[in-house]
Amino acid sequence: MKDPAERSWVDIELEDDFDEEFENEIDDGRIPPELRALLARRKKSTLDRNLYFRELMRLQAELVKLQDWVQHKGLKVVVLFEGRDSAGKGGVIKRITQRVNPRYARVVALPAPNDREKTQWYFQRYVPHLPAAGEIVLFDRSWYNRAGVERVMGFANEDQVESFFRDVPEFERMLVRSGIILVKYWFSITDEEQQFRFLMRIHDPIKQWKLSPMDLQSRVRWEQYTKAKEAMFERTNIPEAPWTIVEGNDKKRARLNCIAHLLTMVPYGEAPHEPVLLPERVFNPNYERAVLPPELYVPERY
Repeated sequence: MKDPAERSWVDIELEDDFDEEFENEIDDGRIPPELRALLARRKKSTLDRNLYFRELMRLQAELVKLQDWVQHKGLKVVVLFEGRDSAGKGGVIKRITQRVNPRYARVVALPAPNDREKTQWYFQRYVPHLPAAGEIVLFDRSWYNRAGVERVMGFANEDQVESFFRDVPEFERMLVRSGIILVKYWFSITDEEQQFRFLMRIHDPIKQWKLSPMDLQSRVRWEQYTKAKEAMFERTNIPEAPWTIVEGNDKKRARLNCIAHLLTMVPYGEAPHEPVLLPERVFNPNYERAVLPPELYVPERY
């Protein structure tokens, strides 16, 4: 560790970035006492922690370059994240969006359809969220809800599911023909790992919000979800928009592998930038800053 007097503002900013990811790692690693015995039997990640941080920040820097290129060339990118409940989709999405410009890279996570939306063309409520030129849209679950949770839970009948399977390849071909780069990820975890992550959510008050009644039913209906997934792959893995499976048991490896793969799906280069110069501050010798009352300030507890 450098002496504080020798550390530049660049060092401090980089350390702040590191701290942000470290906070996330602490959150991932908080194990309630009730799960200590189960944790002892769980397979440990063999990925070196320092390597993980270095690679994550290197890949995130590349994501910034990719986003610049998407804006520069007016590209349109859609990334779908599907998979088992608790498979790590949210963690990867968080790392992808952590450093990029949120004006041009947004996450779409739609709630269950309302009564009006249920009467619409199935794909209709997803279409308004598709990107314009220069944008990246990440779908945290997508139109594939019909092939998964809606089918397994009985929210869609077999005729509706069959209609979806007939329509979705052509819908995705239309997206690709329109110029959209469409990437589809399926996050896969084992039965045992999902059980552990669900128990974590049950015993950890900070994570209980992540556990819904549908999640609990996904444990009961594990085999039905497996059959639904297999049918989905068989019917929707098309050359124009193939599926890519991300092994998710090791969260850190899943994050790095997914981001590294995504960077290969959009050929990009260095976008040209005008040099940015910080203008000189204008000083008005007649201006005197007002002294604000102390009650307007947040108390300095730390």
